[in-house]
Amino acid sequence: MIIDCHAHVSAPAELWAYKALQLSARGTHGRGGVKVTDDQIREAVEQHAEIGPYSHMDYIDHVKTDMQAISPRPFQLMHSEKPSRIVQWFHEEVNNIIYRETQLYPDRFFGIAGLPQPCGEPLDMAIAELERCVNELGFRGALLNPDPYENSGQKAPPMGDRYWYPLYEKFCELDVVAHIHGTGSRCEREPYSLHFINEETTAVFGLINSDVFEDFPDLKILVSHGGGAIPYQIGRFEAGTLRRSGGDESRLFSNRIKKLYFDTVLYTQDAVELLVKTVGADRCLFGAECPGIGSEVHPHTGRCMDDVAPSVKALDIIGDAEKDAILRGNAVELFKLEDIIEARSKGGRP
Repeated sequence: MIIDCHAHVSAPAELWAYKALQLSARGTHGRGGVKVTDDQIREAVEQHAEIGPYSHMDYIDHVKTDMQAISPRPFQLMHSEKPSRIVQWFHEEVNNIIYRETQLYPDRFFGIAGLPQPCGEPLDMAIAELERCVNELGFRGALLNPDPYENSGQKAPPMGDRYWYPLYEKFCELDVVAHIHGTGSRCEREPYSLHFINEETTAVFGLINSDVFEDFPDLKILVSHGGGAIPYQIGRFEAGTLRRSGGDESRLFSNRIKKLYFDTVLYTQDAVELLVKTVGADRCLFGAECPGIGSEVHPHTGRCMDDVAPSVKALDIIGDAEKDAILRGNAVELFKLEDIIEARSKGGRP
């Protein structure tokens, strides 16, 4: 069984039209909502090739993914837009569509929420939506954006800052996963795909060099895209902690990084291997983000780049048990998926 911990919603066009209306009117036309039928949602998942050569369902069948964590498409989440009410309304609509997809395909999808994080504001709105999505919709976690300003010039507090503590406390209280993932970028020099990687790198650095895990030892954080530049540059960060550790090896960057989890949304064999070598198989969750930015066929392999499972299976540095943990077991444990797995095995609903 293969569980993809990092996938995004394929939704009817009405959802994106709703966003466009809210942006153009800045909320002056009221809350409104996305009016779509279950058949329209099924069509978006099973028939439309939104990204890549296949429909969403055909694609995950093609690459033999059994189950996916479905979250909003991050670059659509517009945390830097004003007024903040349109950020809230759009997140609620996206999360509602995700919930409906989890109900239509309970053995294939489970929900990961988008959190409204209007830049420069307290986290009350995000906390309320996290509570709704977990307690009412059964979601197993939420995306957490380190940069609500969306690369507009002003900087958000680092992830170790106490600004984030009320949200960390809520993640711990609900016992769900915070999945670090940037949203959009307002900078042409640093488009959103690059911004994601830079923000994930910065987020890990800020967390590791803080007291967050001393203050929240039960906090479960999953970092997108293999941790950005962290595995490649870990020696640089290790050097800094060597100077400050006072001989306490538990303070070293290479040890503290084991408090985080990382997905395998990396599109080369070498990158996947480096991640596993750096953080260990027990801290890696299979992720492919397909369909997504990697849904193109590479001429050297003849496979779509986001067909990542073969890269995990080909690793010769770990055994079969560790490969199974990456592909399935770690996700089951982290997201507490035992109920879904059991219902799936019985052919029923969780």
